[in-house]
Amino acid sequence: MKAVRFHETGGPDVLRYEDADQPVPGAGEVRIQVAGSAYNPADGGIRGGFLPIPITLPHVPGYDVSGTIDALGEGVEGLTVGENVVGLIPMSADGSAAQYVVAPANVLVKAPTRIPLADAAGLPSVGLTASQALFEAGDLGAGQRLLINGAGGPVGGYAVQLAKRAGAYVIATASPRSREIVEAAGADETIDHTATSVLDAVTEPVDVLLNLAPITPGGFAALVARVRDGGVVVSTTPTVTTPGDEERNVRAVTIFVHPDEDVLSNLVALIDSGDLHVEIARRVPLSELPAIHEHAATGEIHGKVVAVPPAV
Repeated sequence: MKAVRFHETGGPDVLRYEDADQPVPGAGEVRIQVAGSAYNPADGGIRGGFLPIPITLPHVPGYDVSGTIDALGEGVEGLTVGENVVGLIPMSADGSAAQYVVAPANVLVKAPTRIPLADAAGLPSVGLTASQALFEAGDLGAGQRLLINGAGGPVGGYAVQLAKRAGAYVIATASPRSREIVEAAGADETIDHTATSVLDAVTEPVDVLLNLAPITPGGFAALVARVRDGGVVVSTTPTVTTPGDEERNVRAVTIFVHPDEDVLSNLVALIDSGDLHVEIARRVPLSELPAIHEHAATGEIHGKVVAVPPAV
């Protein structure tokens, strides 16, 4: 099969589009003929050796997958050969940047039918991150005020949609480039952070502050002043400590996405009902994935990119 792999960690130039052995599913696993493999910034971190995730070299990146089951391992129940699925697969195992990938059966759910199967790869990690940040960590509910710092990226797009659906009032920061997408997702207020101070623009306290953007420790701490007493600060940025305020009972939570079959199934149902929109910025052949890593390293990737393997 064709796959993108790296035999050593380093820059984008270590990636190779090459032949690799087709994987065989073990007990509790299935093999998927890949329709789509989504690129995520963490793929670059794993490839570069910056993230503390144990991998075996050579390694196939890609932990978001959509595709069709073509083989079942021993003991797999509830899934069938020929079924279209989507899932967040382990980052430490060989990933979806290939024609075939093996995945644990318990992280997969039926793929949405309303959108192309390849596009469904743009859902799992970012959709789960948004849901887990808002509801598991933030306890967001109807009538609450939410400030999303950095809403213009893929996670932000899902977060705005899910928060609005939950009945929250959403204030989102975005650059002019992504303002239209954020507003289309349903934000009640949009702040152009390139032209306006967020601290000046947000005059009333918020219940939940969700940070999705690179931020300095000082800038992050300053935003906590806009969170009401007893509120919560949630962040997906592990390189900066998430600040809280013990005196005002403002708690701090850093989110690390994890598989959740029930939540992912609910997100798929929302897509199929038309209540959740999947935004794919680009679809590229799998052979061009090394170039996507290169562009991402120089800040040229905006939005979700899905790599599509050649037909088998």
